[in-house]
Amino acid sequence: MSEMGLGDTHGILVRPGVRPVRTSAGLGWEGLYVSTQRELPYRDAFQGAGSHLVILHLDGPVTVRRGRRGLTAARQVPPGGLFLHPAETELDVELGGYLNTVHVYLSDAVLQATAEGGRPVRLEEEFGTTDPLLEQLVLALDGVVRRWEPSAGAYADQLALMTAAQLARRHSVRLGAPPAGGWGRVGERAGRQVGLTDRQFAAVRELIDARLSEPLSLEDLASAAGLGVSQFARRFKARVGCPPHRYLVRVRVEQAARLLRAGSMPIAQVAAACGFSHQEHLSRVVRAHFGTTPAALRREG
Repeated sequence: MSEMGLGDTHGILVRPGVRPVRTSAGLGWEGLYVSTQRELPYRDAFQGAGSHLVILHLDGPVTVRRGRRGLTAARQVPPGGLFLHPAETELDVELGGYLNTVHVYLSDAVLQATAEGGRPVRLEEEFGTTDPLLEQLVLALDGVVRRWEPSAGAYADQLALMTAAQLARRHSVRLGAPPAGGWGRVGERAGRQVGLTDRQFAAVRELIDARLSEPLSLEDLASAAGLGVSQFARRFKARVGCPPHRYLVRVRVEQAARLLRAGSMPIAQVAAACGFSHQEHLSRVVRAHFGTTPAALRREG
């Protein structure tokens, strides 16, 4: 899967009235594209795209009208309001005022990976709705773009999965029937959390140790376990007790602490060897985990 970009969106972001602030372009994100911008009032029609669209209104209220082949509904959307639009669906829309937004475009593959029982999921057409959890996930994705560091790749993948899961759970029409036998998840009984096997966990840990200095995506880790990303994320947390990205950060900071205590390698080199973007990044994580600084850890050694 290649990086998602403007070509995978509905066309809103290439309008002349859009003033981009930051986007995930160039970050190598697969299945996800995030853009934050200022939008001027407009009325336009857009062809369907291969991605599902989530728009978070950062301010307002503002009047929005939408429909397909004509504007058929209108709402006053407040700050924190959401605009949801499914993939491969035409969109007519009118924005009645100036607005700051975050757009999240999610590939259908990511959404379908969260489907329960293998049933396909279709996103609802909604606007003006609020969902505090989905709002926080969108803001978290924007925060990752704002403060991007390569080591945050697994965290971005995890946020994408959580966003897709919330859309599937709260904002979708489920299609088809569940398979016989009452499976709640593919290969898992409903309500039962199955963890990684010893062999799968060992393969994941081997990959982490071998590539500790490199960016590691959730897809990389899932591939080592021979699982899809959604199933891997669930099984990893059931095995370890925390999401993969949090475990990866823990392994990196613990190795950095060992290197700092054991030798005289410059702190910047320790940061690079353990997969941190720069010395300041390592310092922030060390302070968060140990309540101290890399230099203090070195003195302890």
